[in-house]
Parts: sequence; structure tokens; C-alpha cells
Amino acid sequence: MFCGLKDLFSFWQGFNLKKKVSFSYAGHVLRKHITCVRKVKTPLHLACANGHVDVVTYLVENKCKLNLFDNDNRSPLMKAVQCQQEKCVAVLLQHGADPNLADADGNTALHLAVISPNISVAGLLLDHNANIDAQNKEGCTPLILAVSEHHEEVVEFLLKKGADVHARDQTPLMTAASGGELNLIKVLLQYGADVSHKDTNGWTAEDYAENVYPELSVRFQVL
Repeated sequence: MFCGLKDLFSFWQGFNLKKKVSFSYAGHVLRKHITCVRKVKTPLHLACANGHVDVVTYLVENKCKLNLFDNDNRSPLMKAVQCQQEKCVAVLLQHGADPNLADADGNTALHLAVISPNISVAGLLLDHNANIDAQNKEGCTPLILAVSEHHEEVVEFLLKKGADVHARDQTPLMTAASGGELNLIKVLLQYGADVSHKDTNGWTAEDYAENVYPELSVRFQVL
């Protein structure tokens, strides 16, 4: 019948949801493969990555396991976020997918949404109890990633949602200062970032600014 998940998904791509006989047959096939945990991707991962909302809906309504990892240690929800398939993200969250699982690098779905960047998806995740201050293996929160990726709108969005402006040893303000991001520095200061905070090296955000962009240090003092 089907040699593997590739064949199975090819079947799904040609599948007509309006045909009741085919629908029943597809369900029979999928029930045999639905909890497959090979070192590849499950049908749910593949459907999410390709934005097949009808398939995702059918799978989750038929009790497909939502939180299995693929070979990249990412869940179907993470794959949907990574591929910016917002409708699939919404379906998964509505059916109880865990937004706080972490991949091999410690990144959660919210980290991936911030990198994209996709404020709408980030909002969906936060509405379903995603940890706004989750740290990956580098100690980076979604806010710090947004700062390092120069995503000003995402930074302001996360701050409005209550992200910790003082998170970790090297704060978001230090990250912005290191990159010479004057606009981001202004935004972070508006939300109460501590200019005097020192990291384990004894450096403040102003020290980082002066080290990388000497001219920024002078402007830093008058912000």
C-alpha cells in the first residue's frame, strides 16, 4: 500500500475531501500511520509545513498526537510557525498543542515566530499561554531575539505584552547597544530598561555602546 510517509502525504495531496468514500479510506490509512515516530516527519508535520488546513483539521479531530517531534526536534506547531502557516497554528492551538515545547536549540514556537517575524502568530501563541520569557540554550528570550534581529515592531509588541525588559545577564538593552540600534534603545528605555545594570563582566549597556560605536555613547547619555 504505502511504503512510507512520503507516499502517504502524496496520497493526501491528491485527496478530494468532498468524496466520502475516499475520506473514509484516507481515515483508515492514516490511523495506521498517525503516530509514526520515525526519524522523519509525521503526516501532521507535513500538512502543517505545506499549509493544508483541511488535513490538519481532520488529523487533530481524529485524535492525532499533537506534540510529537520530528528529526529536528520540532513539533507540528513549531513547523507551522516556522513555515508561517497561521491557520494551521490556530487549529493546533485550539486543539491543545503545547506552545512551550523546545527544539534542539531550546527555541519555543514563540522564538520561531519572533525570528520570522510574525506578530499575528506571536499573538496567537501568547493567547494560548506561551511563555513570553522562555530562554533558549543561549539564554535568549524572544525579546532578546527580536532585538538581535532588529525587529522593532516585534520588540514593542512583546514589551506591551509584558516581556521582561531585564531578562538574563546580558539584557535586551545591552544587545541593542551592541548593535548600535538607537531606535530599539529608545523603545527599551521607554519600557523601563535599566541603564545601570551590569553583566558578569561588569559592563553596562553604555559600555557596550561605547566599545562598538563610540559616537553612540554620547547620544546614549541624552536619550
